[in-house]
Formats: sequence, structure tokens, C-alpha cells
Amino acid sequence: MKPTRFIDSLNCAIEGIIYTARTQKHMRRHFISALAILLTVMLLRVTPMEFTLLTISICFVLCAELLNTAIEVVVDMVSPEFHPLARTAKDVAAGGVLVAAIGASLIGYLILYRYIFPIYKEGLGLIGTPAEMGIVVALLMVVIAVVFLKALSGRGTPLEGGLPSGHAAVAFAIATIVTLNTQDPLTSLLTLGLAVMVSHSRLLLNIHTMREVLIGALTGTAITLGVLLLFKVIG
Repeated sequence: MKPTRFIDSLNCAIEGIIYTARTQKHMRRHFISALAILLTVMLLRVTPMEFTLLTISICFVLCAELLNTAIEVVVDMVSPEFHPLARTAKDVAAGGVLVAAIGASLIGYLILYRYIFPIYKEGLGLIGTPAEMGIVVALLMVVIAVVFLKALSGRGTPLEGGLPSGHAAVAFAIATIVTLNTQDPLTSLLTLGLAVMVSHSRLLLNIHTMREVLIGALTGTAITLGVLLLFKVIG
């Protein structure tokens, strides 16, 4: 029955948000991202106008995810069996969420980069630019470590499967090298994005598990940082 009191309507709305958060992993990720952004802007002390724009962007993404969930529920109720139009409806709704997320990401970048990039660049400057010999040694050490760990785990081959993911290890090693060599935050983020895409492709192909990819990324990053810092100390 349709609620007649305001409090009942409010309860229904809250139940809808809770249902979406409980059943949709993307909604939970949106909430976590929103919380992280709000905590960040509090620490960075952005202007009231910037805070308003970020809040509107966050609400827009959350609203789009709620509408997407509502459309999915209605489609499943009307067409429990597979139907091309049902799939199209869900794809279009998901596309709306993607557009909202991209727009929010652009707004967040345009607002926050002036606050975060100087801090990030200052941190990179403390580590310094790596030596060429250190770069070569770091990459060789990463490859050797991947082969050694795969031999210990007894699964996979040097180029496919097993623990850890060699592609993720090398991709994040290269991203770390580019980050330290360029000392440029935007270049660093773009390179890290490519490393994430390479790692994600291993999941999509069902070659590695999330655990294997994460261990590979951590292995590549840690060994590269360790070797480059060692070369800086002894150099």
C-alpha cells in the first residue's frame, strides 16, 4: 500500500537505500569512495564551493545507482526469463551509472589535483630520480622473484598462472620506475592506471585470482622501491 504519512515514506526510502547497499556491491563501493572523498576534503580544507560541487557529484552517482537497481528489479519482475530487451534495459541503466561516475571523477580530479599533486610531488622528490643501473637491476630482480615464488608455489608457468601474477608484478614495477623517473603526478597516475588495467585483464581471462594479482602488484612495487632506494644510498 502507498504510504500516507511522511515518516512512512521516509522509512520506505531508507529501506530502498539499505536494500541497494546490501545487494549491490557497486553501491557499497560508491559509499566507501564517497566516505574517502569526504574525509579527504576535510583534511585538505577545500573551499565551500568546491565542497558543494563534490557533494553534488557524489549524490548524483548514488542516485544513478539507486535508479539502476530499481530498473533491474522491475526488469527481473516483468521478464524473469532472458530477453534481449531486458538485457538492453539493464545495460542502458548501467551506462547511466557509468556516465555519472565518469563525470564525478572528472569533477573530483579538477578540484582535488591542486591540493594533492603538490604533496604527491614533494613525496616523490624525497625519494629522488632512480639511476639507470638501478632500473635494470630492479626489473631483473622482479622477474627472478616471480619465477622463484612460482617455483615455490608449484603452480603456473613463468608467463601464465600461478602465484604471484608476473604481469601484475612487472606492470607495477614499471609504473613505480616511471613515477620516480618523471616525478610528475599526472604521469604517475596514468601509468598506475595502465598497471591496474594489465592486472585486471588477468582476472578477466581467469588466469589469476585476486590474491595472486595483489601479491604480484605488491611484489613488483616493493622490490622496485627497495632496489632503487638501495642504489640511492650506495650511490
